[in-house]
Amino acid sequence: MPDTKPADWSRKLADYKRPVLARSIFELVVTASALATLWALGWVAMYFGLWWLALLLTVPAAAFLVRLFMIQHDCGHGSFFEAKAANEWVGRSIGLLTLTPYDYWRRTHAMHHATSGNLDRRGLGVIEMLTVDEYLALPPIKRLGYRLYRNPVVMFGIGPTFVFFLQQRVPVGMMKDWRTWVSTLGNTAIIAAGVGIMMWLIGVAPVVLVNFTTMVIAATIGVWLFFVQHQYEGVSWSRNKQWKRDEAALHGSSHYDLPQPLRWLTANIGIHHVHHLSSRIPFYRLPQVLKDHPELRDVSRIGLWDSFKNARLALWDEAAERLVSFRDIRGRERLA
Repeated sequence: MPDTKPADWSRKLADYKRPVLARSIFELVVTASALATLWALGWVAMYFGLWWLALLLTVPAAAFLVRLFMIQHDCGHGSFFEAKAANEWVGRSIGLLTLTPYDYWRRTHAMHHATSGNLDRRGLGVIEMLTVDEYLALPPIKRLGYRLYRNPVVMFGIGPTFVFFLQQRVPVGMMKDWRTWVSTLGNTAIIAAGVGIMMWLIGVAPVVLVNFTTMVIAATIGVWLFFVQHQYEGVSWSRNKQWKRDEAALHGSSHYDLPQPLRWLTANIGIHHVHHLSSRIPFYRLPQVLKDHPELRDVSRIGLWDSFKNARLALWDEAAERLVSFRDIRGRERLA
């Protein structure tokens, strides 16, 4: 970790926080236009019976939908526009395409930023992770449930579809807050109306094949990105007394060093350690931070191919201070 005090990073990164209106509008228009064009081409392909071409087009469409989600993500941090209202209404509008109730998501995501890397404050807005001791203390049936939850087939297959299509239809964890109900139910109602109109205009099959498939692929990519940003070899977690925000940002969030064009398509979200240091920096200014502060480039850095090894990691070993797999604790599990 760079030898600087927490306050130093707040000062050093302050100049990157101001969004550039023309750049933000450009990024939004390019991303939304590309998504709309790919969807339109998919519908046309379906009209001419070229279902295989329509299905093929859902892959790049999903990539642009992920990018649109990243713009929504910046809106949620108040970093995409200077005006609060612009961030909120653009974020809410994008949420209709990403199946994400913006206001509810924004609040849970803020909790994630406030508690990331803190073992004593795990809660909403995160992928559930147990310590080895917590896992071994569970009865066999609950251990099995956790194993299934962390299985890659569930985590990156069934899970993303469940989260975006079902779980986000109700404000899980905030059931007593009427504002989150307005966010989730409002998002669901407008989406349902929009899907109904689309099916009436262009047919059920094109919407199901093109739009539904795009969303499933995008959700899977999104969950993978979120997973690898905080669960990787070398990540740091600590108890509340030892937890420090900047240290948690640098060592509890990865620098997912993706090659181009993946870096562009994911809106630089791989520079996640810097994002956690200062969430008010627009995504298009994050590369400049690394350029101006090269000491941050290799902090918590993981490459694309190495990242796939992280899928097996499932438990935090407090004694060893590292993430481990179920295989790593096989002997201890038999004795528990």
